[in-house]
Amino acid sequence: MTQVGQDSLGTRSTMTVGGRNVAYYSLKKASEKIGDVSRLPFSMKVLLENLLRFEDGGFTVSTNDIKAIVDWQQNPKTGAEIQYRPARVLLQDFTGVPCVVDLAAMRDAIAKLGGDTSKINPLVPVNLVIDHSVMVDEFGHPKAFEENMEIEYQRNMERYDFLKWGSKSLANFYAVPPGTGICHQVNLENIAKTVWSSEDQNGELVAYPDTCVGTDSHTTMVNGLGVLGWGVGGIEAEAAMLGQPVSMLIPEVVGFKFVGELKEGVTATDLVLTCTSMLRKHGVVGRFVEYYGPGLASLSLADRATLANMAPEYGATCGFFGIDDKTLDYLRLTGREEEQIALVEAYAREQGFWMEPGAADPVFSSTLELDLSTVVPSLAGPKRPQDWVSLPEVDDVFNADMAATYKKAPARVAVEGKDFDIGDGDVMIAAITSCTNTSNPGVLVAAGLVAKKADELGLKPKPWVKTSLAPGSQVVTDYLNKAGLQSHLDNIGFNLVGYGCTTCIGNSGPLAEPISKAINENGLVAAAVISGNRNFEGRVSPDVRANFLASPPLVVAYALKGTVVEDFTTTPIGTGKDGADVFLKDIWPTNLEVSETMNACVDRAMFQARYADVYKGDAHWQAINVVGSDTYQWRAGSTYVANPPYFEGMEMTPAPVADIVEAKPLLILGDSITTDHISPAGSIKADSPAGQWLMEHQVAKADFNSYGSRRGHHDVMMRGTFANIRIRNEMVPGIEGGMSRYGEEVGAVYDVAQKHKADGTPMVVVAGKEYGTGSSRDWAAKGTNLLGVRAVIVESFERIHRSNLVGMGVLPLQFKDGESRHSLALNGDCSFTIKGVANLKPQQDVEVEVTRADGTTFTFTALCRIDTANEVEYFMNGGILQYVLRKLAA
Repeated sequence: MTQVGQDSLGTRSTMTVGGRNVAYYSLKKASEKIGDVSRLPFSMKVLLENLLRFEDGGFTVSTNDIKAIVDWQQNPKTGAEIQYRPARVLLQDFTGVPCVVDLAAMRDAIAKLGGDTSKINPLVPVNLVIDHSVMVDEFGHPKAFEENMEIEYQRNMERYDFLKWGSKSLANFYAVPPGTGICHQVNLENIAKTVWSSEDQNGELVAYPDTCVGTDSHTTMVNGLGVLGWGVGGIEAEAAMLGQPVSMLIPEVVGFKFVGELKEGVTATDLVLTCTSMLRKHGVVGRFVEYYGPGLASLSLADRATLANMAPEYGATCGFFGIDDKTLDYLRLTGREEEQIALVEAYAREQGFWMEPGAADPVFSSTLELDLSTVVPSLAGPKRPQDWVSLPEVDDVFNADMAATYKKAPARVAVEGKDFDIGDGDVMIAAITSCTNTSNPGVLVAAGLVAKKADELGLKPKPWVKTSLAPGSQVVTDYLNKAGLQSHLDNIGFNLVGYGCTTCIGNSGPLAEPISKAINENGLVAAAVISGNRNFEGRVSPDVRANFLASPPLVVAYALKGTVVEDFTTTPIGTGKDGADVFLKDIWPTNLEVSETMNACVDRAMFQARYADVYKGDAHWQAINVVGSDTYQWRAGSTYVANPPYFEGMEMTPAPVADIVEAKPLLILGDSITTDHISPAGSIKADSPAGQWLMEHQVAKADFNSYGSRRGHHDVMMRGTFANIRIRNEMVPGIEGGMSRYGEEVGAVYDVAQKHKADGTPMVVVAGKEYGTGSSRDWAAKGTNLLGVRAVIVESFERIHRSNLVGMGVLPLQFKDGESRHSLALNGDCSFTIKGVANLKPQQDVEVEVTRADGTTFTFTALCRIDTANEVEYFMNGGILQYVLRKLAA
């Protein structure tokens, strides 16, 4: 149900579409009262409409907030705080399970406070897509998909039982079963509407822009469809579900202008990797990016979605596109109803969301421009998605990294029991994975055509390469089969392994034991080439150090070549059945081949059939027999789902937040510490605190599953916090992995934290630039809180993690420009005192007193990165969930 706003500017209007009267909040009428809005970026118009619709006399939205968006055009910089209410929430299962755990815990807690459990229900539609749990255990054979699904259900039945309870017990909560697709692709192809509509309290139908927040950073993919969406932490998403606005600052908007067209043989992935590198260099963290210019006409909607998807990699909040005929064509192709498509067009044209050729450029905070004809085939790696490298230079980049990082030249070693050897730079994993590319029929058809040509020439992948195909939607299988391409992909090892994120999020499954052994016993620097969006060290596989992002057709080609240490463009990628050398150019399809194949094999009926009953699921899902209930019956002894401790001893009035006195550093870290480093999602090592806890609870090593799958249990996750195998704590130099120091005693981070907690000593984390980059993992903040860390002091934060820290009651502080842990000589023997914490204001300066080991003291000034007044409220309540719970209980 849509809230009826105050509408002091008289903007509520009515349009007739398809014989229906539809109310809307008119931007044209607003402009008559408060100034012209025609040159606002499209994304800012979405924010403006949202404020018009939810104006409530200043309780959360005032006319001054509305006017601030319009006035932004005169000074397009970061502006005032606004309260924004998305239309809906998108979850995936790794982040969704803890959300449902928290809602179940809040029902318990509100009952204890004497409140009504029915108040703990989503007030907006919530779609959860189970896509993060399937792992590539089986691959390279026809039964791989079937067997991986069986294993997935065996591993995760308790979690799936719990999620089905959520779908039966929570209003407005819809669970898309395993084996359907990746949440962002399902969102793009089915859930999103571009223009949403619902009845208000008066029973009138109101149309408004489709907007969402999601608990996965790549929620931005749907920006390509003209839907404003971005990733938030799970705790922020829960607040949005429960009717709380998203508190944000009016953002800067960076315009990215495209001219020209992509050349022959260049893919959308090449374009995306180029843009990611350009935008990282420009600096867009915390900003909106909006694409415009005549070059957009040559890009498909799927190309736009691929660009939008990578916004977290270039650091932006979103990468937005307006609406045009290509938007309508895509809605039609993917099976949306004609009535809905007519509403999208009428609303977009009336409200100024339509991209008109030749219209004046919007006002932007800054701009970049790219001639699409200059884009060349490329990859990104070996460690970060913004590290762009042209295809001919991949070998040079890898060899230089070997020399600089690992101080050695490439070597080869024998593999026990095999008739081949392996070496540094050999491609151990070649995976067509991730919503980023598998939502794009152009690059998947291109991969199929590469496979077809290679298969016909008799090429096979190298025997050490683990190959996999994991599309983000079942429709991909339909069109690859219709085109006759899947059989060729099968013949060269790219059999279907599942519909889910798989390798892109670290669910690559184990390498063959002899290969893993050869890598680890000989210190080899193995490589992976994947069509994903993240390639941070330690993410894809614990056995693989060098990871490259590439288009799906290049993934197939690298599986055939089997190494990154030779120039890919001038040396053969294999030998054909006739004994002749085969080069990349021999198997690369033309743009015409790709487009003709696509036009012949992708159709509306496929989408309609696959999404006809998207919540039904297969026989496994249907067999889960769960009854809905007001509160969840927590299972004693469960190692997957447990009632978290956030609300223990909670009272209606929050106690004053205590000062942080003589806190000890738990970790001192470098730059680009990702949420993968803080809250790993991959395998659980037996000798780690989490592994030891599981074994103490009678879980066999074979049944550990992954950290991501156990996010519903705080005892596992707090032990996994900062347990990444590649994290480097400067307090214990020369040691790689999640270790810290208690006095002179070195131990696992969790164990050291427990000793500090036993002493009653608070803790801090100190780090460099871009702290918290990567996935929107709420456990990176939850685990930090549960370990006893009171403050995190860094040179800069990535957007979502900073917000998550505040939402968990952890104080984010930022060094002043020019200062750092190095310039201040901070080390593991220092202690930190931060006073006045109970009276903090948004973005105020905070004095931090440091005591060194010899007893001398000094102070430095840090910036409090609690950015808004709402965030201060959350922090003072001990976290956003406690704030919302007290409000609902009252």
